Amino acid sequence: MRIALFITCFNDTMLPRTGQAVVALLERLGHTVDFPQAQACCGQMHFNTGYRPATLPMVRRFTEAFAGYDAVVTPSGSCAGMIRGHHGTVARQYGDAELVAAVERVAPTVYELSELLVDVLGVTDVGAYFPHRVTYHPTCHSLRMLRVGDRPLRLLRAVKGIDLVELPDATSCCGFGGTFALKNADTSNAMLADKMRHVQGTGAEILTAGDNSCLLHIGGGLSRLRTGVGTRHLAEILASTEGDRR
Repeated sequence: MRIALFITCFNDTMLPRTGQAVVALLERLGHTVDFPQAQACCGQMHFNTGYRPATLPMVRRFTEAFAGYDAVVTPSGSCAGMIRGHHGTVARQYGDAELVAAVERVAPTVYELSELLVDVLGVTDVGAYFPHRVTYHPTCHSLRMLRVGDRPLRLLRAVKGIDLVELPDATSCCGFGGTFALKNADTSNAMLADKMRHVQGTGAEILTAGDNSCLLHIGGGLSRLRTGVGTRHLAEILASTEGDRR
């Protein structure tokens, strides 16, 4: 199987270690992962804020960069949701028949990490070891667009040494929402306060999720309050092994 990594511009810029963890994990499971150098932004920010025609070149670039792969894995439910849910919309509205056909070929091959592991590779126990008390936040796009369900939790439950605790009101939004957090700061902060209260109530050392954007938002709030609760992307927990010192 030919697998490619779409790291996303957010991870590439802010937290490249997450992409490295995805590669380390998949290589440990016996797979080779390509990294197409031509990849760029999926266009989600432009699409969501009303600049939809400006998204077209990004859709075209994505289909060109990832053509021919059996699977494209991304450590971001929001970007996977954008590609599978909206690239076709942009192609049909602003592109041409050739681009529409390209999107129809490429978009279905894009998977959020837990989808790839559970549905495509058929694995839940990836041989991970992470001896910490952890709680999981299901991000909005993974929950509502991709409908990943309990796939991340099934993967986490199989991690050796982990103490996985349920997050109260887990399906509520953390308040990030991309530019929502900037344009509607008061509402965003109120939502964040609720999420942080629930996270702290679990007694967890680590909060995990499938999107670093949400983790950065929640983690920033937790850090400002000096709670001592850290954040770790799902990929980094699954990539951890007994020999690691993390």
